[in-house]
Amino acid sequence: MGLRGFDHDGSGDDCKNATGACPPGPGAVTIRPVGTPRGVLRHAVGPGVFHHARIAPAPALAALVQHFWSVRWDLRGMEPQLRETLPHPNVHLVFEAAGGSRVHGIHSGRFTTVLEGRGGVFGVKFRPGALRPFLGGPVASLRDRSLLPETVFGADATLLEQEVLAGGNDDQRIAAVERYLLARLPPPDPQVARAGDIVDAIAAEPGITSVEQLLERWQTSKRSLQRLFNEYVGVGPKWVINRYRLHEALERLAQGGNVDWARLALDLGYFDQAHFIRDFKALVGRTPGEYLRQAEPGG
Repeated sequence: MGLRGFDHDGSGDDCKNATGACPPGPGAVTIRPVGTPRGVLRHAVGPGVFHHARIAPAPALAALVQHFWSVRWDLRGMEPQLRETLPHPNVHLVFEAAGGSRVHGIHSGRFTTVLEGRGGVFGVKFRPGALRPFLGGPVASLRDRSLLPETVFGADATLLEQEVLAGGNDDQRIAAVERYLLARLPPPDPQVARAGDIVDAIAAEPGITSVEQLLERWQTSKRSLQRLFNEYVGVGPKWVINRYRLHEALERLAQGGNVDWARLALDLGYFDQAHFIRDFKALVGRTPGEYLRQAEPGG
């Protein structure tokens, strides 16, 4: 199925069924908060059992791994369900049965998947820039592409895949990945930290709406910044700014109530409402007004 874009920044455990209760999974998992959900397109939740957990890594891996994530669903005898996200600027190592494990580069468009039957996927969301030492080349070469894990991490990645897929619960899967990565930590690279810090700032500060603001804060040239993002992040700084500003738009729309579209467009750094609507529709597939109406109950 390839659910690399299904994960989104969030916290805790998100499982729902027709009664609103969450059945116990196969093994207890200690959930550590990792943030609030961002970039998820809203759809009505139908019947079925869902589990979506995000777990922070061990402190020794915090500079390398954003978080681990696990998705499970049981829709046997029920209609398939659509899930959509606007992916973050992160590379994912995704473990999936039947030969589906891959290292997925940044997905530039809207990620859409259909959940059906019964299944599950486990993933590692790397920090922005953190895969560059393993890849040995520009992360931009992975944009909208995927590679076998052994292509990036070496032949012994197949053994890791076997151990993760044989894991009985998320704790076991996380322990296997952490042992593997801790034994293979790359030498320190200040550019990894720099790239991650800049992306973090863009994500955390809605007021960052232009590349020029980044140039001033980090005292660098536009060419150097573009080169840094091409090598370490995988997309350009303008792409990252636009993506996180659209995440912010989704958050504003989720708050409900009357929306001042002109004010929202200006807050997000657009010169006018028309440009905001154009970008929103190009990525989300509908205008902000259409999205808001469809996200409402009965919409």
